Amino acid sequence: MTSVDPLVVRMQGFGTTIFAEMSALAVATGSVNLGQGFPDTDGPPEVLEAAVAAIRDGSHNQYPPGPGIPELRQAIAAHQRRFYGLEFDPETEVLVTAGATEAIAAALLGLVQAGDEVVTFEPYYDSYAACIALSGAQRRVVTLRPDGQRWTFDPDALRAAVTSSTRAILLNTPHNPTGKVFDRDELQLIADLAVEHDLVVITDEVYEHLIFDGEHIPMASLPGMRERTVTISSAGKTFSVTGWKIGWVCAPPALTAAVRAVKQFLTYVNGGPFQPAVALGLTLPDSYYVNVGARLGQQRDVLCDGLDELGFDVIRPQATYFAMIDVHRDAVDFCRALPSDNRVVAIPTSVFCDSAVGDTLVRVAFCKRPEVLAEALIRLKGAAP
Repeated sequence: MTSVDPLVVRMQGFGTTIFAEMSALAVATGSVNLGQGFPDTDGPPEVLEAAVAAIRDGSHNQYPPGPGIPELRQAIAAHQRRFYGLEFDPETEVLVTAGATEAIAAALLGLVQAGDEVVTFEPYYDSYAACIALSGAQRRVVTLRPDGQRWTFDPDALRAAVTSSTRAILLNTPHNPTGKVFDRDELQLIADLAVEHDLVVITDEVYEHLIFDGEHIPMASLPGMRERTVTISSAGKTFSVTGWKIGWVCAPPALTAAVRAVKQFLTYVNGGPFQPAVALGLTLPDSYYVNVGARLGQQRDVLCDGLDELGFDVIRPQATYFAMIDVHRDAVDFCRALPSDNRVVAIPTSVFCDSAVGDTLVRVAFCKRPEVLAEALIRLKGAAP
């Protein structure tokens, strides 16, 4: 009998089983799906029409340039300058990827070697554990813990997690699944450790424009950090086009080259007609960026206020698509029963954790139309404590 590589077995454990199970249950039971993080409305019409036009005129239906089309790389560089005052050369310091997930994978595979250690925060986006495993590195986690309506971590635990084998810190801010926005003092601590230990910081900033409380501060904007930071973001969340999978990397030339060396053997290129559309989206006026966050903040309040009224213990997020509920019992059992009992799907946070911190926590998505959220709240009445 053909044996299965132990790495494949380990990879299958990184959240994929529970996500597939919950998606199947959502379909089978006709549930409101608050488990998957994608909106149920389309993005700005002018961005969608730009993709349609690119397909129809035939100019972007073949392979785009390996680093991404020049117009998009220039628009990404202009976006970083416009919002954060960061300067990147679109020729040597910007790389277009198949979403942020590929960018994260390529960054880890390109910058980390077997035997290295990568420090990240738990709960973590599930691909982090998988990509660290693929690189042959070891994962060291620092636990985020709920403290009232905030998520905090122990600075000494972060310091202890960094060893002589540490090569990189993988940071997600705004943070999925907690909705935390790391503040300046927290970011400065991470930056200080990176400089002291000569580390690379890989930052996943895909929710950068979906903030309700606090301020997004790019790690690359801190003193001494631009030259050691790989900044990753994407169009999917900002423009509600999660299926397009257009992401990007901004980093110094040597780091960008290392990421590109891997990326070219993952997808090579992708999303030709979507690239000019995203370039257009990045030029939209400030009012668009203000409104997209404000609308999502209203959806957050619809769901979180409703859950509060039902008696759930809700941790209200500062950003992202997601809120957390502490159900004060096993979250996996709770989520498995929810579709059949209440026709709602959610995700147990334990799939994003190494420790027991997520064992009673459930992640719910509020990037849905208000009427869908209202229906979910009606169905959840029977599940309230």
